[in-house]
Amino acid sequence: MEDFFDVLKLKDFISILKQMPVLESEEVGLENSGWRNLAKDIVSDEDLPGTNRSSMDGYAVISRDTFGAGEANPAYLEVISNVSIQESPQVKLDQGLCAGIVTGATLPPGADSVVMVEHVHDMGQGTIEVRKPVAPWENVMLRGEDIGKGEIALSTGQIITPRRMGILAALGMNRLEVFKKPNVAIMSTGDEIVDISENPAPGYIRDVNTYTLGQMVRDKGCAADISGIIPDNEKALENAFNKALEKNDIVLVTGGSSVGVRDFTIKAMSRIKNLEVLAHGLAISPGKPTIFARRGKQCIWGLPGQVTSAQVVMLVLVIPFLGHLQGENDPFTTKEEFQLRARLSRNLASRYGRADYVRVRLEKSGDRIIAVPVPGKSGLLKTLLDAHGLIMIPENSEGLSKDDQVLVRLF
Repeated sequence: MEDFFDVLKLKDFISILKQMPVLESEEVGLENSGWRNLAKDIVSDEDLPGTNRSSMDGYAVISRDTFGAGEANPAYLEVISNVSIQESPQVKLDQGLCAGIVTGATLPPGADSVVMVEHVHDMGQGTIEVRKPVAPWENVMLRGEDIGKGEIALSTGQIITPRRMGILAALGMNRLEVFKKPNVAIMSTGDEIVDISENPAPGYIRDVNTYTLGQMVRDKGCAADISGIIPDNEKALENAFNKALEKNDIVLVTGGSSVGVRDFTIKAMSRIKNLEVLAHGLAISPGKPTIFARRGKQCIWGLPGQVTSAQVVMLVLVIPFLGHLQGENDPFTTKEEFQLRARLSRNLASRYGRADYVRVRLEKSGDRIIAVPVPGKSGLLKTLLDAHGLIMIPENSEGLSKDDQVLVRLF
């Protein structure tokens, strides 16, 4: 394999990523399923709730018995029973009758609504005075209103958030199938990189990428296998790759991906058996020297060594890719809840044919949100600290103008 730098369009690169197979599934307990992706649909075999239940403390009534009731003209009903929460009432309500009921209890036959206790006055001797009318099924949780029997409660690929876990618990799903989480090896290359415990001499820098990328991987629910700092040496890199591939699905290596005499990543990859380099160079900024290579279900990413560039590529491509491997639905499309519309504070130029990801901070101006570009070189960490998110200038554009509406991808 010879060195090459054939820059790919972003959409073509994402198409390559989508061809990687999703990982196998495994069965886990509900308590261990948080933030995992479902491997098959969850179909309810019961109605939830299983009966018509009261959503308030009060009195189960026939709604038409309360029509026209008010402070000056109350309706009078006879209380024939009090329904406890664990009871399955059998006595049917007839006109003019009602039953005391607590939140969550099953409505007695014939009842179609609940009057809140605040709108009732107990007259004694089993009679109540209703001072406010209720509509049919008011203050009632209907049978199957949450989920009906045979309905798909959650779909394949959905992430099990705490709210979705509540649905699964309510359905009694104590075991379920989820996609496995990829194991990710992380290594930094470069003779100039030193451990963070060291006091770097001139020309040397501490290893930032191992820590930032490792935490980003963990935040996505994956295991991060820290492989350390690898010297600029083909054989050392080859050995590190082979060792990492023995127990990991993905290898992330930062540095050594540009075209230069000391960039050994692509050369070391050529020595890995059955490894095919599918991309070396992307039409994005920052992140142009990104490498992606595949061996069966495993892959190696070569990321830029500059700390800001590496994190931008992680946010835009690697993190969605980890979601893809875990069966996530459409992970390369930024979800609405992680975007915000804003107006650009100034003109921004861009090179046609390249997607530019620009760091921005958000400011308020009256009732408008303004996106202010954060300038700075890709080796400066402060540009990420000062920014709230990224905007993208599409590859078919030569830039954006002041006051253009932009979508900010929040960090």
